[in-house]
Formats: sequence, C-alpha cells, structure tokens
Amino acid sequence: MAHNGRRLLRPHIDAYRAALAECRADLAQMNFRHQCALADLHRELDALRAELEQARAAFDELRSVSLARQRAETEVAELRRMQAIGRARAAERDPATPLH
Repeated sequence: MAHNGRRLLRPHIDAYRAALAECRADLAQMNFRHQCALADLHRELDALRAELEQARAAFDELRSVSLARQRAETEVAELRRMQAIGRARAAERDPATPLH
C-alpha cells in the first residue's frame, strides 16, 4: 500500500513544484522590474541633486551680488553725505543770515 500511496501523492507534488517554480519566476520578474524602477529613481534623484546644487550656486552668487550692491549703495550714500558736508563747509556764509 505504501507504494500505491506514493503514486497518489506524486501528481500533487509535481503540481506543487510547478506552482512553486512559477511563483519563483514571477517573483524574479517582479524583483527585476522593481530593481529597474529603483535604478530609475536613483538616477532621477541624482539629477535632482545636481539641479539643486546648481540652484544653490546660483543663489549664492545672487546673494553675493546683492550684498555687494548694498555695500556699494551704502558707500555711495556716505560719499554723497561727505560731499554735501564738504560743500557746506566750503560755501561762504553770509554773516547777516541767522544760523537757525
């Protein structure tokens, strides 16, 4: 009877092995697709990081130019103030005109 029992289980074992092989093939295919998608995402992330670095560099340059402009405007205002003081000192005052 044991021999006969083995014959009855054999088709089930073969079907199980076939189903298991099909599942493994499906998993391998899904893994491949996911690995490809992950690689695509990594490339996209690297590209975004490069764009971000370029944007940071452009922002730093713009900030540097803006600060230089502000310093120049402050310097021009100071020079104009000093020029006005120099003109005022150089101008002859009418002694008859009150100071206030």
